[in-house]
Amino acid sequence: MRSLLTAAAALLLLTGTAGTAPASADDGDGADRSFTIEDPRITESSGLAASRIHPGVYWTHNDSEDGPYVYAVDSRTGKTVATITMKGVGEPRDVEAISLGPDGNLYVGDIGDNLDGSWDHVWIYRFPEPKRLADATVRATQFDVTYADGARNAEALMVHPKTGRVYIASKNEDGGGLYEGPEKLTAGRDNVFRRVGEVPWVTDGAFSPDGEEVVFRSYFSARAYAFENGRLGEDHAVGVPLQGQSESVTYTADGSAMMFGSEGKRSEVVRVEVEGRGGGRSPSPNGGGGGTSPGADAKGDGGSQKGTVTGGALAVVVIVLAVLVGRRRRG
Repeated sequence: MRSLLTAAAALLLLTGTAGTAPASADDGDGADRSFTIEDPRITESSGLAASRIHPGVYWTHNDSEDGPYVYAVDSRTGKTVATITMKGVGEPRDVEAISLGPDGNLYVGDIGDNLDGSWDHVWIYRFPEPKRLADATVRATQFDVTYADGARNAEALMVHPKTGRVYIASKNEDGGGLYEGPEKLTAGRDNVFRRVGEVPWVTDGAFSPDGEEVVFRSYFSARAYAFENGRLGEDHAVGVPLQGQSESVTYTADGSAMMFGSEGKRSEVVRVEVEGRGGGRSPSPNGGGGGTSPGADAKGDGGSQKGTVTGGALAVVVIVLAVLVGRRRRG
């Protein structure tokens, strides 16, 4: 979604606090590295989901004003290898998130509400992840979503990789809520999501592949929470790259890293390592404190801070953002 953060990002660039993208892991075939989305149609990438049947491929979509489209992007080249057109759904309104469930279905969250609670319901679209990567039109199932405590804005939708239950995190400057959907979504009636936890300002979220942790990102930071029996537990900071419009996050399919995405033309998706492979439960040893990262470099170059949010840069951004928000509220 478009926001006042553009000015803050510009200030960071002018002051030289934004660096190049961090180096990525060498996994042999070049998959799951940091990459740039090359497709000129994808200008507002607002969600990411790592494919489980196509190694190195990431599903994404535009924000509002695009249509019922989902794109498969190969991380080796940054090129789109499939465009999926959903049929059987209404006109998408504000698509903000995408997640892959244990049932092999992709879940697309048309859950944004830029007017903070003006719409009495939002939607989730579901369709099987294509086994063949090619442009195609697929029939999707549409689910109506309401919240037990009233309408709200949200940009994060996560499907638990073990239970298949869908969760939504609402977005609010003062902190939002984690909402749990029914055990199974049902078409043709309201699916009521109930608040089960408190979260910070969230622009996207993702479960680790083992389902034992969930990470939430905002514009300038990220936090990971232990997740057990449908509830949030102990949390810790996660290193994040500095991006102009920080909108998305997902784990790699093997859980060895998180991939952080951003809106904009030729936007970058940046790999940030996690400790161990397949678990995804800890930040890299040098990347967990205070929302900073050692450059997300797979070689562990602790001296590099390029592409990450440093304490000074974060302070500048927070001050600028506070001023802009204050002006907006007075206007």
